[in-house]
Amino acid sequence: MSININNTPSFAPENGGNGTILKVAVKAKELAEEEGKMALQLIESAAPSTGSNSPIGNAGHNINIKA
Repeated sequence: MSININNTPSFAPENGGNGTILKVAVKAKELAEEEGKMALQLIESAAPSTGSNSPIGNAGHNINIKA
């Protein structure tokens, strides 16, 4: 029994000269960039708003720290 390693099947798409591999790579890059943008939007939307951080009203302004 002999094994010929020159005729092993390739699981990568063959380059037929029509740019199919390049088109797939460009589409994959575009999808990755879109996922990155969506992830950044999700992170930014989860961040607390940077509005006024001062307390509202009179409660909590003066705290008695003496025992």
